[in-house]
Amino acid sequence: METFDLLMQGFSTAATPINLLYAFIGVLLGTAVGVLPGIGPAMAVALLLPVTYSLEPTSAFIMFAGIYYGGMYGGSTTSILLNTPGESSTVITAIEGHRMAKSGRAAQALATAAIGSFVAGTIGTALLVAFAPFVVDFAVSLGDPSYLAIIVLALIAVTAVLGGSKLRGFSALGIGLAIGLVGADPVTGQQRLIFGQPLLVDGLDIVVVAVAIFAVGEALWIAAHLRRKPLQTIPVGRPWMGKQDWKRSWKPWLRGTAYGFPFGALPAGGAEIPTFLSYVTEKKLSKHPEEFGHGAIEGVAGPEAANNASAAGTLTPMLALGLPTNATAAVMLAAFIQFGIQPGPLLFDSEPQLVWALIASLFIGNTLLLLINLPLAPVWAKLLQLPRPYLYAGILFFATLGAYAVNLQTFDLVILLLLGLLGFAMRRYGLPVLPLVIGLILGPRAEESLRTTLQLSAGDISGLWSEPVAVVVYIIVALVLLAPLALKIIRKRRPDSVLLGNVPETPGETAATNDDGGVAKGQAYGGKDAGQDKDKDNVLPEHDGNSGGGPAEPAGRHRSDNIHNERERS
Repeated sequence: METFDLLMQGFSTAATPINLLYAFIGVLLGTAVGVLPGIGPAMAVALLLPVTYSLEPTSAFIMFAGIYYGGMYGGSTTSILLNTPGESSTVITAIEGHRMAKSGRAAQALATAAIGSFVAGTIGTALLVAFAPFVVDFAVSLGDPSYLAIIVLALIAVTAVLGGSKLRGFSALGIGLAIGLVGADPVTGQQRLIFGQPLLVDGLDIVVVAVAIFAVGEALWIAAHLRRKPLQTIPVGRPWMGKQDWKRSWKPWLRGTAYGFPFGALPAGGAEIPTFLSYVTEKKLSKHPEEFGHGAIEGVAGPEAANNASAAGTLTPMLALGLPTNATAAVMLAAFIQFGIQPGPLLFDSEPQLVWALIASLFIGNTLLLLINLPLAPVWAKLLQLPRPYLYAGILFFATLGAYAVNLQTFDLVILLLLGLLGFAMRRYGLPVLPLVIGLILGPRAEESLRTTLQLSAGDISGLWSEPVAVVVYIIVALVLLAPLALKIIRKRRPDSVLLGNVPETPGETAATNDDGGVAKGQAYGGKDAGQDKDKDNVLPEHDGNSGGGPAEPAGRHRSDNIHNERERS
């Protein structure tokens, strides 16, 4: 009850006209800068930090929270419309969101992202209020072995389901892991893969790489094909979600929230892993798995909910432990110190008015985000009707601006061009680009957790599964890797069972099984050509496919008799 009273006091502070104005400004600015490729909420908060010197701390942090949520939705907008993520946490949204946009369903993708952000953000903030102490205790209890196991699961699970070739997926993942090695060794400080360039000692910035691979690579790919095929205006489609869209979105919203909040609360968490896992889960549970890769709305709803629920979870360790889990939380932590406030376990006792007003402003910011962006979804979608040369010229301009603004180094522009060419080459040869970004983001974390785990266990390999959570996760990893092999073995054994007892009862149906062995699919036991038999089985019931138009049933009965005789001989 005390928590509820404190939250109500926070609402009374956050709902004053001046604080509502700052929340509105924060959401609007966050969305605007999030739309620009490479300029995310962390950079927006950092740029506006000097502006808040004259503001009262509570008002400043209410505006920061609005920028945080607004920036996340703005990054989703560019991912959906332009296949250009503004943040690493919105990379996964580009897979299905951009496909929906290209098929004339951009407004639906933007709407499910906005509503999913509202639902997940509201539930996540409520969980922050109710379960923050328990989540923090659980997060602190996890060690490096558990973190490493979770990262390995994310790497393998996501890479294994992308594209038609697992070899290409893991090849792209290897490239990303190699790029993640650039810089100084986190333990020994040894320089790796910097080729004598001091500016590479700190590694490659994730935003620069993501913008180069997605934005520049996409722009170069489009430019290479503009003269080969006529320009087509991408249809905007109807502006609102239909009944079927709502039906297919509400469960992914809830599942994404369940993924996002706990991972956001982990001291080494973030929004990347839960969005990846949410996408995999929705693909496995969907009743329309064939739509994934072609514009499945579940692939937008789930990851977007996980993204925003993670944002609420991120504030848990930042407020309770003084431990930031992403760049935006780190900048907000610097803002606390700037105002002379010491973050950590005593913050709830020393600054209760500030903390609970900040938490209350998250509910207000989520509502403002929905009210502002949901009506604007059709307007944003009309960006797709701009001529391709103008649109992608603008993308290249803002991508260059965003990459340069990260470190204000001309060297980053060289990296942007080189990695943009790499993104173009990957598209040319059919390598999925997402595993590369996944490897870059999670690779350094996996290395650090691996090194720390082996140091704590004195080099004993058993230290990798020394925690119960790690054991459970590694079992899941084994199932993900071994399940396809087991299914392949089962398919190879299936022809014998079909031959011995599973005789088709429908006239004209063959006993074909699969391509792995035994009888070929669509091939009769009499040795006929598979293609011919398939054609014959697909004709109308009154005809057998010949010009004479005789009845098809005798041929079907003849094949069934052959199968029956073959079974009797066995």
